[in-house]
Amino acid sequence: MRALRQRDAHRALEAAGPPGPDAPGVHIVVPARNEAVNIGYCLDGLAAQTYPSEKLSVAVVDDQSEDDTPRIVARFAEDHPNVTLLESGPLREGWTGKTQACWAGAQAAPADAKWLCFIDADMQPRPTLIASAVTEAETGVGLLSLAPRHRLETFAERLLIPCGLYLLSFRQSLATPDRAGGSNVTVAGQFMLARRSLYERLGGHKAVAGAICEDLQLARLVDRAGATVALLDGSSLLSTRMYRGWMSLWLGFAKNVLETFGGVGPTLATAATGLLLSWCLIALPVVDAAQCASGSVDGCVASGLAAPAVAAAIGFHVAGAAYFGVPLWYALIFPLGYTLGAGIALDALRRRLTGRVAWKGRVYPGRAYP
Repeated sequence: MRALRQRDAHRALEAAGPPGPDAPGVHIVVPARNEAVNIGYCLDGLAAQTYPSEKLSVAVVDDQSEDDTPRIVARFAEDHPNVTLLESGPLREGWTGKTQACWAGAQAAPADAKWLCFIDADMQPRPTLIASAVTEAETGVGLLSLAPRHRLETFAERLLIPCGLYLLSFRQSLATPDRAGGSNVTVAGQFMLARRSLYERLGGHKAVAGAICEDLQLARLVDRAGATVALLDGSSLLSTRMYRGWMSLWLGFAKNVLETFGGVGPTLATAATGLLLSWCLIALPVVDAAQCASGSVDGCVASGLAAPAVAAAIGFHVAGAAYFGVPLWYALIFPLGYTLGAGIALDALRRRLTGRVAWKGRVYPGRAYP
């Protein structure tokens, strides 16, 4: 029932035409650390925007990359005068790499930039993305976030990312608007368009310098200030491949899961519920059917009651597999996805308690959670 209620909770961002000469200035910040595989696609998409080039500036902030990221950006900038390569410098105490890079990029914004756009380096934008996002934000939004379309290519991505998003959608009531200052604010950190005056007044990324989930913390600042935080479906204008295989996916989920699900207690409860229910949907009907086959009337009655639940669960995961564009047989092994998800939740707790939150070659200190 919640799946049906929340199916259309996120309104799709409508594609907008090229803005006129009075379009507001937009400064795009792309934090990048070891993104040689992705950064070229991201920059190609940004260079193809229909937004007026004289109103658009792009700052790629290299966060001490150990691959060819800065060289790729430097070559690209030679042919695109509105693209600038910046260096975030050595990581300062109390900051994460991404917050420091985003803050450095925001400080480089031109004086006439009304909007600050933070977009991850693994995003691939369509040409009308910025024009459409600004058109929407100009209606009175303080922080606009867009949920991208996920490109899932490996077994690990196809198994774990959908299950993680299913759990998140059931954990949050997306159909119920959050009151200002509440805790139910939802955001997708891969793309955030912030009103510059508001961002600077609240302290921007400097105010959330040490946050592992800096996007969520920044959105909460905006929400508590009484400004509108809007999350829209941007899948027609923005796509991403967040992780590439087991290791990056495991570490990425372990880094964010505790904050994303609201702390240690809610995260472990959600993981345990997903693990228990997914396996019960397989085990209990098998037991019921075996008892029914042996002549048990109770077993036959139980099998009849279990059948609709099993059909609903499998049907839900079949629909999800179709939505994400993965083979439908992934809908038959969904308990494995929730099992691995529970393992990630436990590993995330271990890493926080021992102060070993690892991401992209760095280790951040643990945080306390309610």
